[in-house]
Amino acid sequence: MSQSLELLLIQFLMPDNDARRQAEEQIKRLAKDPQVVPALIQHLRTAKTPNVRQLAAILLRKKITGHWAKLSPQLKLLVKQSLIESITMEHSPPVRRASANVVSIVAKYAVPAGEWPDLLPFLFQCSQSSQEDHREVSLILFSSLTETIGNTFLPHFSDLQALLLKCLQDETSSRVRVAALKAVGSFLEFTNDGAEVVKFREFIPSILNVARQCLANGEEDVAIIAFEIFDELIESPAPLLGESVRSIVQFSLEVCSSQNLESSTRHQAIQIISWLAKYKPNSLKKQKLIIPVLQVMCPLLAESSDGDGDDDLSSDRAAAEVIDTMALNLSKHVFPPVFEFASLSSQSANPKFREASVTALGVISEGCTEHVKSKLEPVLHIVLGALRDPEQMVRGAASFALGQFAEHLQPEIVSLYESVLPCILNALEDNSDEVKEKSYYALAAFCENMGEEILPFLDPLMGKLLSALQTSPRNLQETCMSAIGSVAAAAEQAFIPYAERVLELMKIFMVLTKDEELCSRARATELVGIVAMSVGRTRMDQILPPFIEAAISGFGLEFSELREYTHGFFSNVAEILDDGFVKYLPHVVPLAFSSCNLDDGSAVDVDESDDDNVNGFGGVSSDDEAHDEPRVRNISIRTGVLDEKAAATQALGLFALHTKSAYAPYLEETLKILVRHSGYFHEDVRLQAIISLEHILKAALAISQSYNEASTKAKEIFDTVMNIYIKTMVEDDDKEVVAQTCTSMADIIKDYGYGAVEPYMPRLVDATLVLLREESACQQVESDGEIDEDDTEHDEVLMDAVSDLLPAFAKAMGSYFAPIFAKLFEPLMKFSRASRPPQDRTMVVACLAEVAQDMEDHEESMSVYGCVSTLVLSSNPQILSLVPELVNIFAHVVASPIETSEVKAQVGRAFSHLLSIYGQQMQPLLSSLPPAHANALAAYAPKG
Repeated sequence: MSQSLELLLIQFLMPDNDARRQAEEQIKRLAKDPQVVPALIQHLRTAKTPNVRQLAAILLRKKITGHWAKLSPQLKLLVKQSLIESITMEHSPPVRRASANVVSIVAKYAVPAGEWPDLLPFLFQCSQSSQEDHREVSLILFSSLTETIGNTFLPHFSDLQALLLKCLQDETSSRVRVAALKAVGSFLEFTNDGAEVVKFREFIPSILNVARQCLANGEEDVAIIAFEIFDELIESPAPLLGESVRSIVQFSLEVCSSQNLESSTRHQAIQIISWLAKYKPNSLKKQKLIIPVLQVMCPLLAESSDGDGDDDLSSDRAAAEVIDTMALNLSKHVFPPVFEFASLSSQSANPKFREASVTALGVISEGCTEHVKSKLEPVLHIVLGALRDPEQMVRGAASFALGQFAEHLQPEIVSLYESVLPCILNALEDNSDEVKEKSYYALAAFCENMGEEILPFLDPLMGKLLSALQTSPRNLQETCMSAIGSVAAAAEQAFIPYAERVLELMKIFMVLTKDEELCSRARATELVGIVAMSVGRTRMDQILPPFIEAAISGFGLEFSELREYTHGFFSNVAEILDDGFVKYLPHVVPLAFSSCNLDDGSAVDVDESDDDNVNGFGGVSSDDEAHDEPRVRNISIRTGVLDEKAAATQALGLFALHTKSAYAPYLEETLKILVRHSGYFHEDVRLQAIISLEHILKAALAISQSYNEASTKAKEIFDTVMNIYIKTMVEDDDKEVVAQTCTSMADIIKDYGYGAVEPYMPRLVDATLVLLREESACQQVESDGEIDEDDTEHDEVLMDAVSDLLPAFAKAMGSYFAPIFAKLFEPLMKFSRASRPPQDRTMVVACLAEVAQDMEDHEESMSVYGCVSTLVLSSNPQILSLVPELVNIFAHVVASPIETSEVKAQVGRAFSHLLSIYGQQMQPLLSSLPPAHANALAAYAPKG
């Protein structure tokens, strides 16, 4: 075989394609015989040309897995010895690397079986060699062996780390330093031991040195490995970076500022800063790096893309993501420098900087909500001015920013509708389709939060939108439909005069079937549901059937976005028709089930060895034999499927809520899906599952009332929901999901009473205590650096939802709540400290006032009202928003015939403090109270 195989290897390397094909077929046939292994070993060691030796090694790597167990001990020994000789004596680097790859595969089977005890000592010996080639190949092997026999290295981990650090600092060979860098990356990916990972912190200066040398030598692909290592360190929960954060950030800023580097390299550098902002924000703050980072990121927003590259790698987009992440995690530190950049850049002669100015303001509006609101007038001055800019790019960015403001700066932004809405309407007439598209987005976002304020604009607005819907290109029609939907939602019954025309147009869109038209069909399906919600059941009942039929038929077009919007449409229809939706359940519930059970569509990128493609060697396949598994580098999920699942999960809950006992045939399968989705990996799906579980509970109760035998099932469902909710409160890592869980739990306590929730109270109180102490999974901060006790940046929505649980407990339990409240009181009062933001102290006041009103223990009520009185005296301006609620509570208490005089006196003091601070604003409110309540409060008003 040896002689014929040598000829075939030579023939395979010929440029003649026919000769290559013939050789490949012959090699495949011979490779099924285990004797191919010694033949390939012989050519690896004795063939005259490096190309043949390399090809022999590549074929050996592919075939050795299937044949290893069949080889005699003598032949196995020959293979191992020959591979070691090739690694140490071979002059050709590609052949050495190919041989090292074979060693990695053989070791996967030989080392665990105790058949290669000399391998690790040999590698350590090689790594100390005076020969550069030996040191390099030993590191290459250490790197590849982590994937096959990584566990074997665990007892030697300290020695390996010392070796890698030494090789990273090799003064004589850049090849050794690069190989060490790659090996560090492999070891970091392999190890899960936090104590071992922490030791890599001391590697960071050496890694930075090697990365800088690689960039200087034009080896950007190698330098990227350094960023991958930093990525692993940043995402680790262990405190790995320490003081090195400053060096990593400075290096990353240097790289992302270098326009002569590849966009992928710069993107990796920007991504590191984004990860730091997400996972280690306190480190950026502690090292005083926030302003230096923003001084680079903000100007990057103005960097022009050449238009030929991948938009996802563009520096301006990546910089926007960094600024957004920083705003979300470091809002009070981010707003001032970004606002300063925007103010200066808005006056720039360079249109890219004027564009960057408004882009930056739009990007931070979500994270820096309260800070932007505090400067809303000058911020709007910049953005509305940009909306009139002569450059299209600036006007488009301004429209985008207004859309972001409309989403995140409520209700303040809508209160300025008289100045903002006309500007958006003017932008709809822009010559640029791009500006128009972004203006429709801004209009949709703005109108979505308006109510009757929209009425004066309704006629001109709908005139423009209906005209655009019929004459615009397809992409503008889609954004136009979104805007009409927002207008309809805001106008409600006032939209009736326009509904018929809109619905007639939607009939045209809802029968489109071409692939490029399905986005428009999806938007039309959504819009019909919104219009139906606005005009109501009476007008829609007879009109809906053909639209429902079209929606069901569209489900078969295999377009995820259309299915997503179809579920939303059915949800709206269920809400409108209520029990009238029962007849559609057999048609729509199976569609929701199918979406919920969809495969997630994971897309996995793998890191394949380059060897197989060197000089076209990849043509020789490994047939049906076992393959060595490639390393997974990146996993991405089809977000369309996630959105579809979330919409379907929401739909199931609403179907159950509105059809009640008629939902019985689908209850069990729905519950299985919701339980599964409550632990889903993506927070959007979990959120909808949490909401729908509450709806399923109501349906189960209705079913149990209709069918006596279903009461046991309803109790089981109640138990399932309560257990999921309590677990989610403590263990879920998403604040929005936890906030919704708290809200749903408060609703359940109010709806079902203390008797139903009593068995769960100890665990429920413990979970509430964990949240008030900010110790739940969703409240964890990074481990690097010290935690600042006065760092008050947290999710206001989450803590509002948590604080709503306490009044729910009090209302359900009455005086029995007193000992529980004693446990919760101190953690709650932490939010009333002077160092806390005003919204926190407002939350505490509202919570205490509600708790005191519902507790039947007079001494406890008096104590709580005393706290309210003290907090009112803090002159927190945000307490003004609570004045109507507080006055009603105070009036109810002081006019109550069953409250003690002591409680009334304490409430009176709180009212007196409130009146002394907000007297003028309170007068209309006091005048509207029932006379008995007003007179009772008047007794506690300050004299004079």
